[in-house]
Amino acid sequence: MTSRPKVGLLGGSFNPIHKAHIKLALSALEQLPLAHVELLPAGQPWQKDNLSVSAEHRLAMLKIAAEGHPKIFFNTMEIERDGPTYTIDTVRQLDPAIDYYWLMGTDQLQNFTTWNGWQEIMQTLTLVVAKRPDYSSEIPAEMLAAQVIGKEIIQIDFDEIDISSTEVRQRLRNHQDVSDYIHPEVLRYIKEHQLYQ
Repeated sequence: MTSRPKVGLLGGSFNPIHKAHIKLALSALEQLPLAHVELLPAGQPWQKDNLSVSAEHRLAMLKIAAEGHPKIFFNTMEIERDGPTYTIDTVRQLDPAIDYYWLMGTDQLQNFTTWNGWQEIMQTLTLVVAKRPDYSSEIPAEMLAAQVIGKEIIQIDFDEIDISSTEVRQRLRNHQDVSDYIHPEVLRYIKEHQLYQ
């Protein structure tokens, strides 16, 4: 019997993609037996206001940031789907022959039980959690109770990086330096297309 391929998924609005996103994907690749990680940009995240930057621009920046990392791919499934982006819809579209690992920060862990169909997500994917500053890494009791054998929540070692896309956008609007936060070619792309002005 051949073993099933294992693939990491990192979803987000990537508005814009920053160094912590790539670092999380690389940390998961180092610590878990994943064939690769797919970055999964959201079309219209249901918990966020309309995104200021088009899916095309966000995808272009994502491709730039992932360059040079042969095990980081991208998946346009959510961008191609109409209407608000719900993770549960994505989960139901995934290949059942692959074991998927959903990568997220402790900020998402703490509100995970507000997600549509969160129990089904937990039964279908393995959740992988990385520590984010200011958010507890304690797994909520409801989630512990909903765990199924073989899909237990995994916590990976991750040097906390205090970066958020919100902060990057604010700094760009205020004409502050963001070179520590995002890939230099992503910054060049942002300036060239006058994004986040």
